[in-house]
Amino acid sequence: AYFLLSRVIGASFRLFLVAIVLDKFVLGVPPLNVPFEVTVIATIVLIWVYTFKGGIKTIIWTDTLQTIMFLVAMVATMVYIAKGMDTDLGGLISTIRESDYSKVFFFENGWSDPNNFFKQFFSGALITIVMTGLDQDMMQKNLSCPNIKDAQKNMFTFSGILFFTNLLVLSLGAALYLYANHHGIETPGRSDYMYPTIALNHLPTFIGLTFILGLIAAAYSSADSALTALTTSFCVDFLNFEESEKTEVEKRKVRRMVHVGFSLLLLVTILIFNALNDDAVINSLFKAAGYTYGPLLGLFTFGMLSKRAIRDKWVIAVCLAAPVLTWIIVDVAASQFNFKFGFLNLALNGLLTIAGLYLISKPDARPETA
Repeated sequence: AYFLLSRVIGASFRLFLVAIVLDKFVLGVPPLNVPFEVTVIATIVLIWVYTFKGGIKTIIWTDTLQTIMFLVAMVATMVYIAKGMDTDLGGLISTIRESDYSKVFFFENGWSDPNNFFKQFFSGALITIVMTGLDQDMMQKNLSCPNIKDAQKNMFTFSGILFFTNLLVLSLGAALYLYANHHGIETPGRSDYMYPTIALNHLPTFIGLTFILGLIAAAYSSADSALTALTTSFCVDFLNFEESEKTEVEKRKVRRMVHVGFSLLLLVTILIFNALNDDAVINSLFKAAGYTYGPLLGLFTFGMLSKRAIRDKWVIAVCLAAPVLTWIIVDVAASQFNFKFGFLNLALNGLLTIAGLYLISKPDARPETA
């Protein structure tokens, strides 16, 4: 259940980012003036069509194509930004390295600073574990490999590519702000709009088009596989398809209904985000991950480190109580002690889940022998 909740929220945030950019810079402006709701519906319908028809094999190929488009968009933008600052790519990288945007180690304000290096380091490691390692959406592509050796090779390759991609994304973010400062461009109040503002209004049309395609590709490469994973997980874990006596035709009909159901759920969730969210999407995503993925982290850690037998009927109560307690503790710590957990709310949530699981477990999981 927590996997489903986490994936719905994560996929919705990514599609929400695409929707707000398309709405503000492309579809929602004259002469089109397309309503935000219509933009979201069109986005989800497109994903629904090709994921439902093609399944995981289609997703692997589309993800590859989308990733290439995303990387091309970033590299092309970096090249044109360097040109606009009268330097080359190497010079731009040197400028980024010498600027304040390249700062990594934040220790000045101690543990009360949400950007404290140790907070960011440990919370980043935990977020990687729960949002990648414990995520069926991410792992199902490894499961599609023909053997374990190929799956391991895929994991190592994925990790290396992910490192350099994150480095490229961070460099691009710094380059955008340096470019804006260099040309006296007023930066938007919301960081989500920084890239589209520069790409669509201050760079060649080719870069603007590449940006739109890259942005859509980046979100779709996550959301399409998430929609498939949600459908698969619900059918297998909740509807017990593997042991079901339904015919293949009946199962296909149910899968179609589940697929449509999750598509509608994504739509509703995105509209709620649009009504409530006033922060950068990436910050909101990681804050939400701290509450939705915390119980998953706790369950996984407890299962790996302990052999105690869990009283199953109390697990849901623990997994619901832990995020609530986390929210209360985070709020009290900030208001009464000026201590900001930042993204470490994930670690706190996981620890509270582990403590709760310990309280509802028995000392020994081994069956009694005569």
